[in-house]
Amino acid sequence: MEPVAEDSWESLPVQLSPGVLRALQELRFSQMTPVQSATIPLFMTNKDVAAEAVTGSGKTLAFVIPIIEILLRREEKLKKMQVGAIIITPTRELAMQINEVISHFTKYFPQFSQCLLIGGKNPMEDIEKFKECGGNIVVATPGRLVDMFRRQSDGLDLARSVKSLDVLVLDEADRLLDMGFEASLNTILDFLPKQRRTGLFSATQTQEVENLVRAGLRNPVRISVKEKGVLASNAQKTPTRLQNYYMICKADEKFNQLVHFLRLHKAEKHLVFFSTCACVEYYGKALESLIKNAKIMCIHGKMKHKRNRIFTEFRMLPSGILVCTDVMARGIDIPEVNWVLQYDPPSNASAFVHRCGRTARIGHMGSALVFLLPMEEAYVSFLSINQKCPMQEMQLQSNVGDVLPKLKSLSLADRAMYEKGMRAFVSCVQAYAKHECSLIFRIKDLDFASLARGFALLKMPRMPELKGKTFPDFEPVDIDTDSIVFKDKNREKQRQKLLAEPRKGRQEQEGRRKGPRNQAWSKQKAKKEKRRKLRAKRQREEGSDVEDKDMEELLNDTRLLKRLKKGKISEEEFEKKLLQSEKAAQADSESEG
Repeated sequence: MEPVAEDSWESLPVQLSPGVLRALQELRFSQMTPVQSATIPLFMTNKDVAAEAVTGSGKTLAFVIPIIEILLRREEKLKKMQVGAIIITPTRELAMQINEVISHFTKYFPQFSQCLLIGGKNPMEDIEKFKECGGNIVVATPGRLVDMFRRQSDGLDLARSVKSLDVLVLDEADRLLDMGFEASLNTILDFLPKQRRTGLFSATQTQEVENLVRAGLRNPVRISVKEKGVLASNAQKTPTRLQNYYMICKADEKFNQLVHFLRLHKAEKHLVFFSTCACVEYYGKALESLIKNAKIMCIHGKMKHKRNRIFTEFRMLPSGILVCTDVMARGIDIPEVNWVLQYDPPSNASAFVHRCGRTARIGHMGSALVFLLPMEEAYVSFLSINQKCPMQEMQLQSNVGDVLPKLKSLSLADRAMYEKGMRAFVSCVQAYAKHECSLIFRIKDLDFASLARGFALLKMPRMPELKGKTFPDFEPVDIDTDSIVFKDKNREKQRQKLLAEPRKGRQEQEGRRKGPRNQAWSKQKAKKEKRRKLRAKRQREEGSDVEDKDMEELLNDTRLLKRLKKGKISEEEFEKKLLQSEKAAQADSESEG
């Protein structure tokens, strides 16, 4: 008899089912990772687990395999409408990914049905699908799951279905709490039976996660897996196969360096992280125009229905560029990512580690590069100490062309591009002001003129952060920006119609508005954000369907929301009307700013 390797699946103290082994063979996972070999035996022998392991270490299989095995070993077989396992994740992309992994196993076990409950689609479709196909294994985001529990009037009694629950898994538990899902999780836990197995999986163990462990787990086994060759006292939080670089460059050189780098690496797969949704919209469009023969896609949290399609499509691509926010930073497994490029450093240090973790996953090689301003160089030492994340400097690339004039011409040719640039600049400055590491990222030291040149702005926007400042190093374009037209003829027609309205009528309408006229964008946005947070808090307490912080945008119009709940309008009409009101508000604020 041949000896069994220590890290082979056959070496586990608990025997895996033939179907599970066939699925692992098909997925080409011939050996276990440390977190899998430590977690699977404990989870399968009825232990609650709280597992911490570096990103990309194979945590998904560490709970998917025990779920399948536990459900197979049930004395009483699950009926169609009985839920045996629930997996809760912070974002819909991660939920889709986990659901796909589970499907590789359930095809060998047709007796198990699975159900995906995420935002971005009609809840009634989810209800009908659950009633028709069942859901022995449910993968869900918190907001949608809470909503499903409250859908008894629509013919779904999920509270009754979960009485047979055996396993609950909270994936990326720290992120679930960071995103404000604590109230939703408490609501969900109230519906679930106390006699169950529970697993918490995360890359970092925060105090909030520790509190959740105490609240939701019974005598849990704590698992903390470090990579081989890394001392416990110096636990590196990024994969050892990751090459981590930083580049020091001025704000008006950064975009040129990025474009040059991407042009040289067209054949590879990249994730490019920006700090805000507005920056993704602006620079994504810019890269589409400046980098030819490369697939460029954009994704951020404010996208509704398109996110699922874009994420699925990009995963299938052999090469390409995905311009994104931190909505793609956690748990997402995109095959063969060669480079993670961080155009803007994230708002907190732990997010830096998670961004880098989108490459060099499960034994593969990968590289990451962050662009830093000269005044931000101390961030390298900070990450080395705070996150045990070693980095090496990459020198500025030579023979870099200046693409900023081309970017300016794009704004001059299309008002949509001009407005995207202004919004991106404002959002970038606001995000910089809120950086957690404020000792290094000091907004008062920021060179606004250089930053504006890096955005290829035609003029400086009006905002409180720039009030009373002069910018001799910034030359605005000698043109009336009101004369810039939309390429989209319908949008331009609408704009001209608004401009042609009698001034007296506009003044009367503005007089009826609340608040002062000619208020800066960022002040209006801050007030709107404050109101949105209050509404979101109120709705969370009532258990509304909020998938993540960005999905809380749906709460902006309470009148429409009431009509939707009463069934007077469809979800499609609700989103359409909401989009129209957002565009109108945006047009008002921009004309005033």
